[in-house]
Amino acid sequence: MRTPVPLKLAYRLLNHGPTTLITSAHGGRRNVMAAAWVMPLDFEPPKLAVVVASGTETRRLVDASGALVVHVPTRAQLDLTWTVGSVSGADVDKFVAYGIATAPASQVDAPLIEGCAAWLECRVLPKPDLAAELDLFVVEVLAAWADDTVFDDGAWHLTTDTQRHLHHVARGRFFLTGAPVDAALLEPRGPKAMP
Repeated sequence: MRTPVPLKLAYRLLNHGPTTLITSAHGGRRNVMAAAWVMPLDFEPPKLAVVVASGTETRRLVDASGALVVHVPTRAQLDLTWTVGSVSGADVDKFVAYGIATAPASQVDAPLIEGCAAWLECRVLPKPDLAAELDLFVVEVLAAWADDTVFDDGAWHLTTDTQRHLHHVARGRFFLTGAPVDAALLEPRGPKAMP
């Protein structure tokens, strides 16, 4: 079930670098694209860096609406992720063409895609030079959600391959988020450091 994530923990939904899906909407149109270049920038208020290429349907809708939703798709959505990243939304309504189930967002007009592991509803912060020069948007997270079967107590708990997240390499090749490993602090072994 989709459950709220405290905004101060929103960065944990993305700090492992998954491929994302971006939804946008404006003027009765909506679109979805895949994006590999999305990363957390700040904790409070939570901010993300999102790259959306100029000339795309998503860019047109984000420029017009000033909002978007970042999604963390799962292994179960591998083919969908590759497809929506390979087909232009200017040519086809991807939601209809590929039977993408959605739900309304709480803070923005862009839809939430069902079946994802996390959702971050965002507003674009006014940084027009970054967008114009680098296709880079700085966005503030207004609401964050996660599937409570895989994220709780501020951490991911991915136990099956279908739950794991995608990491795009190139030409339709992805890796899955791996198994967790816990680190331990090393004890100093030589002369003690100066106080």
